[in-house]
Amino acid sequence: MSLLVQSPVLRRLARVPPSYYLLALLLVILFAARPQMFNLNVIGVFVRQVVPLGILVLGQLLVMRVKSIDLSGGGVILLINYCISSGVFAGASLAFFVGVALLIGLVIGLFNGVMVAKRRVSAVIVTLALSIVLVGFVQYLSSGKPPGDVPAVFGELFNTRLLGLPTPVIFWVVLTAAMALFLSQAVFGRFVTAVGENMQAAHVSGVPVERTVILAHTLAGLIAAVAALVQTASIAVGSVRVGLDLPILSVAATILGGVVFGRGEGGVWGPFFGVLCFAFLFVVMTMFGVGDAGKLVAQGLIILFAAIFYGLSAKR
Repeated sequence: MSLLVQSPVLRRLARVPPSYYLLALLLVILFAARPQMFNLNVIGVFVRQVVPLGILVLGQLLVMRVKSIDLSGGGVILLINYCISSGVFAGASLAFFVGVALLIGLVIGLFNGVMVAKRRVSAVIVTLALSIVLVGFVQYLSSGKPPGDVPAVFGELFNTRLLGLPTPVIFWVVLTAAMALFLSQAVFGRFVTAVGENMQAAHVSGVPVERTVILAHTLAGLIAAVAALVQTASIAVGSVRVGLDLPILSVAATILGGVVFGRGEGGVWGPFFGVLCFAFLFVVMTMFGVGDAGKLVAQGLIILFAAIFYGLSAKR
């Protein structure tokens, strides 16, 4: 038995993020139950629905790599959706809305970073509190009612296709590849790795720890703004509830993909496949008649499974 545990093959398999195994299992179940659903058009529709979550995960994995967390994404998405759909900027161009969204993401991300890195405030507390403030602010401005319609150009862009695939899916893949390249080739990527492995050792080695954490949160805010634009385009209307569940799902997908508060074995693609797991999990559960309550239970079990998996692998 001890020889089996010491097997290099098993150790290598244990380092593979759970998202790969779970996705393979879900695809097998889906193929066995509904093989006719395996074509680019149908799968593209499934995957397109989780693109906002997939984009938000890129920011989440960045802050979790520096042993932090960002739960403010829901508030960012809701505020940007309100700005676009409320009519406050009626007649504004697409470029204007993109600029406003990125400015909101930049300010909120920078605030989070400064509070976490310089003021040593708990990342969970400050980002969750900020999200609650933003949600309350939108509720106040809208009087608790959906604000209005989104300019048609957003829906038109979201429904375009390129090379037979939905453009939002291609956009997500390109962003993921860019993040992977950025973290592997840029100096900042090496700083992120150093801070995640040992913050004190990184500081002694000359790594600008505070600046790295601030920049990670700032980039996460910008990425949340991009996710908000895509999410708003996907629903094409104003809402007072949109995006509120995405932050916790982004944490779950990131952990499932092998990034756990400083540990980044899953890189960028592990969380990417973690998001795909949620896309196909919802499809499979809907196919078998599982309701929203069952889906919530499944989400919680997935997070628990991933945490146990990495707890056991850390002891090896």
